[in-house]
Amino acid sequence: MIVKPAEADRFATRPGKIAAALVYGPDQGLVRERAEALTKSIVPDLKDPFRIAEFDEDVVTSDPARLWDEAAAISMLGGRRVVRVRGAGNALTKHLERYLEDPPGDALIVVEGGDLAKGASLRRLFEEADNAAAIACYSDNTRNLPEVVLAGLKEAGLSIEGPALTEAVSRLGSDRGVTRRELEKLILYVGDAKTVTLDHVRATMGDESDLRMDECSDAAGMGDFKALDTALARLWIEGSSPVGILRQALGHFHRLALVRSDCQAGTDAASAIRKLRPPVHFTRADSFRAQASRWSEAKLEEALTFLYEAEALVKTTGIPAEAVCGRALFSVAALVRNRNS
Repeated sequence: MIVKPAEADRFATRPGKIAAALVYGPDQGLVRERAEALTKSIVPDLKDPFRIAEFDEDVVTSDPARLWDEAAAISMLGGRRVVRVRGAGNALTKHLERYLEDPPGDALIVVEGGDLAKGASLRRLFEEADNAAAIACYSDNTRNLPEVVLAGLKEAGLSIEGPALTEAVSRLGSDRGVTRRELEKLILYVGDAKTVTLDHVRATMGDESDLRMDECSDAAGMGDFKALDTALARLWIEGSSPVGILRQALGHFHRLALVRSDCQAGTDAASAIRKLRPPVHFTRADSFRAQASRWSEAKLEEALTFLYEAEALVKTTGIPAEAVCGRALFSVAALVRNRNS
């Protein structure tokens, strides 16, 4: 079945007894967000090893039996299980078609895909199946982005002035993941205030410290160890937050993933980059174009995983935050460096 865009968020939190859901589209931040919502609707703890299994597409295509085994497994502590499959494309269609014909258990299969064309076999399979759902994730636009911003601020007990909302919307929208992190940064900056002002927005979205952090992201994206080391040293001297640096890097690599997804769908790189909001700063345009040509979607997924795990370590352990942040960025840089060597 096809889930209408207006119903997508509600459906992701209450999917019912379907056997599988495909979450796909150009906004990979929103794909991840809705895939996590689907997972949490069954298993509230995303780190539960007894009720959640995760695979990449190549694992399923090389050994399809693993999907059946995980879907049929019974949790030691009871409860329905979830099997997440990332980086999915048409190579999975025949395996999932057989699965949907006769699911071996009651697990929910959550499949995360890129910007699948309308005639893509994987997308068509989920759209036409009675026991599965296809959820498209398109980038926020000026019609629905104000609602996203208002809802995010409302959860934190904040309101926002009209001019500030207009300014925030003009700087957001390329990726839901980036939007969420920008709102988190704004909420932290506002502190005890109850109303977000234009000054708050301008101080936190795209300020000079962000540009300095972007030097780290660009160095990691280019696989330039020396430039990355220098950029990090400058930020430590300035007292920059490791969490802030990691979130900036997450936003950067989400944007690269968005461009790669558009390119896979047939858009030329220059046009895909021009679509980004907020736009790439002119001082970084050449570097960003070079990075977009060097990274594959699979490697970008690895990079994002490194960065997400680093942020979690910083927040939940006593490991020195600067060390965790630096290690994550150098690991990311090594991914593209190894690819080019």
